[in-house]
Amino acid sequence: MTKTLLLMRHGKSSWKDKKIPDHERPLKKRGKAASAEIGKILRENELIPQAIISSPALRASETAEIVAKESGFPGKVTFIDSFYMAEPDVYIDYLKGLDDSLERVMIVSHNPGLEAFMQLLDGRLEALPTGSMVYLCLNINHWSDLSFETDAEMIGFWDPETELEHKKEALEKREQEMAKDKKDKKDKKEKKQKKEKKEKK
Repeated sequence: MTKTLLLMRHGKSSWKDKKIPDHERPLKKRGKAASAEIGKILRENELIPQAIISSPALRASETAEIVAKESGFPGKVTFIDSFYMAEPDVYIDYLKGLDDSLERVMIVSHNPGLEAFMQLLDGRLEALPTGSMVYLCLNINHWSDLSFETDAEMIGFWDPETELEHKKEALEKREQEMAKDKKDKKDKKEKKQKKEKKEKK
């Protein structure tokens, strides 16, 4: 028997208002879109967790709530104060206390601690960008057996926020190319008209 652990870094947050405390920074539009996409991915891949545990910071709690809604998660998100900017041992200590009836658990939190936790378990994936999620299979029968020596296998990784950014950049590039083509055609037409006008004189 194994346990499934889903680790998600909160979506992209806003730095628009510098006066807002770090704990209260909300998600940007892109962060909300990526969170919704992760929710759909969970639903489509039949990976809806039995528990979603999140940092209480606004950018993390908004991410978790959007994921819960879009995935069809039936329960309530659990918010753990110590998950705010937590180090890897905090996640280990919390998970070790979970009931074994939970087979699939999701954590929504922050870097650098969450990324470090993922690296200590899996050792392969180097980065956990904003809005991304990794799907780990833990070779343990009981949550109490979890440690940094636990054999963990990465089954899946999704990074919708980066994909959205790439699509946006591609669209902007295409729009720039179209605008340039339009300008070139206009300049060519005006040049032709000037030449014809000059020849008539």
